[in-house]
Amino acid sequence: MITYLLSFLWLTACGQDRFENVDVEKFKSIINEPNVIVVDVRSAEEYAEGHLAGALNIDQGQDGFIKKAQESLSKDKTIAIYCRSGRRSALAANRLAKEGYKCVNMKGGIIAWKSANQEIVK
Repeated sequence: MITYLLSFLWLTACGQDRFENVDVEKFKSIINEPNVIVVDVRSAEEYAEGHLAGALNIDQGQDGFIKKAQESLSKDKTIAIYCRSGRRSALAANRLAKEGYKCVNMKGGIIAWKSANQEIVK
């Protein structure tokens, strides 16, 4: 029983997210800090419909996502990630965190951003 419990605890701890999930207000605060890169992980088409000012577009659904991220992003900076609803960006944040990036994911994505009446650019 103890072995089972220890195994369960170890697996649970290893499965936890390696990045921080934050709400729109916290995300807004973070992206205004120095040494932060904002990354939109939606498709190019979604990005063109409207995105956060200054956001890089690296589609997490495309082959070569990690390679492109490594070519574009510094591990010395915090990577503030978002997508449409927060699901794809959570996947991307986890993938990047495994590569050694410090990532912050916006819960609710650009949908939450717009709902909070925050500005987007086209």
